[in-house]
Amino acid sequence: MRKLYRVKKDYDFEYIINNGNTIKSKNFIIYFKTNNFPYDRFGISVGKKIGNAVTRNKYKRKIRAIIDNIKKNFNNQTDYIIILRKNALNKSFSLLSNDLKDMLQKTRKEI
Repeated sequence: MRKLYRVKKDYDFEYIINNGNTIKSKNFIIYFKTNNFPYDRFGISVGKKIGNAVTRNKYKRKIRAIIDNIKKNFNNQTDYIIILRKNALNKSFSLLSNDLKDMLQKTRKEI
């Protein structure tokens, strides 16, 4: 995923979390809010309770790979904050991919 499509700033994270909508599942929490850009932006957060830095970065890479595979189907001009829950540990890549894809489709209906 190119850096252009990432939410990086703390104030952007806070704004989206405080003012956006929320969808929750067993593996993810997604906050989303429409933006003024002609593309979607994604922010990924993996808390310290998940594991050490190596483990957290591994799951961030997995989530970015999932987003790269499915973002062609989405162009809602929306910012997404994806938070990984501890329940997602040791789940297969395909199961995480299906769950994230289903959740992103639900956000399209709520926008």
